[in-house]
Amino acid sequence: MTTTTLAVLVPLLPFLGALAGLLLGRTAPGFVRPLAVLPTLTSLALAVTVAWRQGGDQAVDAATELTPTGSVPIELALHIDGFAALTAVLVTVVAGCVQIYSTGYLRDDPRYPSYAALVSLFTSAMLLVVYSGDLMVLLVGWEVMGICSYFLVGHYWETPEARAASLKAFLVTKLGDVPFLIGLFAVATEAGSFRITRILGAVADGGIEHPTLIALLLLAGVAGKSAQFPLHTWLPDAMAGPTPVSALIHAATMVAAGVYFIARLLPLFEASQAAMTVLAVMAAVTMAGSALAALAQDDIKRVLAYSTIGQLGYMTGALAVADRGAAVFHLLSHGAFKALLFLATGVIIHAAGTNSLAAMSRMGHLRDRVPDAYWTMTVALLALAAIPPFSGFFSKEAVLGVAEHVVTGHTEHAPAAAGWIVLLAGLVTALLTAAYAMRLWLLAFRGYGTEAPDHGRQPLTMTTVLWVLAVPSLALGGFAFRVLPDWFDGHDLTPTLTTSVLGTGVALVGGILTYATWRHTTAHAAARVPLGAVAAHPEGDAGLVEAEAIATHEPAYGDIAYAPDPSDPGRLLLGPLHRHAAAGFHLDAVYTTLFVRPVRAGASLVRFLDREVVETYVRGAGTLPRWLGAAVRRAQTGNLQTYVSALLAGTVVLAVAAVLVATGA
Repeated sequence: MTTTTLAVLVPLLPFLGALAGLLLGRTAPGFVRPLAVLPTLTSLALAVTVAWRQGGDQAVDAATELTPTGSVPIELALHIDGFAALTAVLVTVVAGCVQIYSTGYLRDDPRYPSYAALVSLFTSAMLLVVYSGDLMVLLVGWEVMGICSYFLVGHYWETPEARAASLKAFLVTKLGDVPFLIGLFAVATEAGSFRITRILGAVADGGIEHPTLIALLLLAGVAGKSAQFPLHTWLPDAMAGPTPVSALIHAATMVAAGVYFIARLLPLFEASQAAMTVLAVMAAVTMAGSALAALAQDDIKRVLAYSTIGQLGYMTGALAVADRGAAVFHLLSHGAFKALLFLATGVIIHAAGTNSLAAMSRMGHLRDRVPDAYWTMTVALLALAAIPPFSGFFSKEAVLGVAEHVVTGHTEHAPAAAGWIVLLAGLVTALLTAAYAMRLWLLAFRGYGTEAPDHGRQPLTMTTVLWVLAVPSLALGGFAFRVLPDWFDGHDLTPTLTTSVLGTGVALVGGILTYATWRHTTAHAAARVPLGAVAAHPEGDAGLVEAEAIATHEPAYGDIAYAPDPSDPGRLLLGPLHRHAAAGFHLDAVYTTLFVRPVRAGASLVRFLDREVVETYVRGAGTLPRWLGAAVRRAQTGNLQTYVSALLAGTVVLAVAAVLVATGA
């Protein structure tokens, strides 16, 4: 087969698997798991073949016009360069691991067939975004991912949290998609095509007249999809969905789509210094703010959610200093260790019966219950904290290195201000990242309380994929920074001495400071304090029990809620800032004040006008004829004498009127 044919099959096979899974889910349940796993693994093999054939050389381009439009044509186009080839491999690797993992994690879930089909459709949509060479076709995958996230985040629709989270994810991302769509039409109008190659050609020839406006419109959609400030608030709430879904969204689909989109059209953004500066500020605020919030979260999945937001900030920061190679390098390494973090977290939650770090910190020897999750998650956390030689060190240093190049004037593709913003925010975030990674590891695995509950061993399908993902989390960085430049426009990804020393130094400071604080607080920690029974709702008071722990019939740990953990180092490190960081710096409250309440007030006013004004006129229009009908009905007595009397009276009235008229004449 040709490379083009293989590339078409890569997104097509998961789509066909999703379609077959939906059709056969009820009639032939035995085929559900093979239809979920095999098409995705086959797609992985094909994506690897496409990447091998592409080899980082000239991009593979193919196109056919879908339908005549009379103006800007829409084409079914492929554009596979080194970035697209490797990103597709990442998507299929993570999706395959998620599908295999889910066969064990959701083995007793009655809605598993629809879940597996939606995961396959989600994968197919992301692959369409990755391989597409036409922005309108890319938009199809972009929007299909949005609706898939709505259904998957709301998988446990019986719970109010899942319903609210799915709706919030859909609405917030759609809020960004409106200007994004306008920006797509604007750039296609000025370039005369939706084809990515032609748009980039128009940018190179100076054919885009309003690059700043277009770039800012597109950034709104990217901020929503990739959970960047200020449209990031949906991602922590999306943790109400199943943990494998979180792994897929955070590691390889949805949030990666926005970063990948900017990487594809980076020359368009480079044409506007203002847009690059805005992108740098957005990345800096996202990085630092999300890292502070992660340090204050009790829910282990929300810690990882804010971590994803911060790591995406690193990627957008690399793009803000005009280096898509560093951005996609971090996208690849982050995809490996973040998928591992979430899937290992699922094993921990399955064993502990809770997703509360405060509860886990009171469980002794939890790490002995889940040795696979313990060791692999340790590897992933070291990669997250960018400790050498783990993969996160090399990819994060690539971002800091290109920011340093901008600051020192070695490149003129980005404003110096953007370089300073990304570099300083990146170093601060490196310290905070190591701090919350160490905090998570200590609270989850170094508990000091009673023996952890024994809910039995996890299925082999759940633990095997952890070791599969541990390999790239450990080894990808050291191998990739030597090989990837050939795939990424020849950009050097070798760590620089200055940023390596600074980045690793602040990370070690963050980790050591957190450990010292934990040792100090543990020495004075009180025994666990029950606050009362957990609510019947799966999330319980303070969100201690994950929905799937109930769905898979795993009991909550002790069926009690816990007081704030006195050994939590995050409280001491953040001090008075802890309360605000735990609430996400109250951004949801700000949105409620600025948008939700005015909209509700406007809706109340419209309802009042409709009921009290419009309906009054409607009721009045019906009341008058009803009164007249009642009056006429009273005259119909059925008495002949009454009718004759009325007739005579009427005759007399007419006669008098006629006389008066005649006299007047």
